[in-house]
Amino acid sequence: MEHYSRLPDTNNFLLAETEFFRRINEAGDCNMETAYTAFATQVIELCSGNVDTNRTIIALAYIEIELQHHPVRNLPEEKREIAAYISKALSFVRKMQKFLAAPQVPPLIPIRTSSDNTTENPSSPLQWTGNAIDLVELIYGINEMGCINNGNMPLKQLAPLLYKIFGIESKDCYRFYIDIKRRKNESRTYFLDRMQEKLNERMLRDEEMERLRK
Repeated sequence: MEHYSRLPDTNNFLLAETEFFRRINEAGDCNMETAYTAFATQVIELCSGNVDTNRTIIALAYIEIELQHHPVRNLPEEKREIAAYISKALSFVRKMQKFLAAPQVPPLIPIRTSSDNTTENPSSPLQWTGNAIDLVELIYGINEMGCINNGNMPLKQLAPLLYKIFGIESKDCYRFYIDIKRRKNESRTYFLDRMQEKLNERMLRDEEMERLRK
């Protein structure tokens, strides 16, 4: 019986055929910022518009290896700035890989009353506009810190109260918690990690502003 090998899907190598890759491989005179921006845009379109997640994952894995092992050390000294764009592209691809690995959860549904035809909840001035899984991560974090009622309030009582404060219909916290536990990265608390990073960045900005005012 004659066997035929399956041809590789050209979509898997689509990102390697971009203008950005042509320029970093040829190391010619060019506007690297424009080429990089076009490359990043194509990565975003691939991740957000491709219904076949497996092909997207394969394409990103291929391009990650190509960027990681690009012979940047062989570039002439005057072209070393290209190495910075290669590093940026690699970091961006890896961020998008994390995005795909995380469960994609739609935003929570605001509480609505029978007389309320808007998305605002008149009973609460607060409205959670993030993703459900982020709020659950925050709720579990607060619960583990034991900073509500000295830690004596069970999660099953705490979660509905916090949902109400944020004007959100009660959800199954544990289902989202399972999704958080299934994350494969070293740190599985994506939202709390971003919160910590953002707060530290703000303090650094404030300190810099205070230094400039002296």
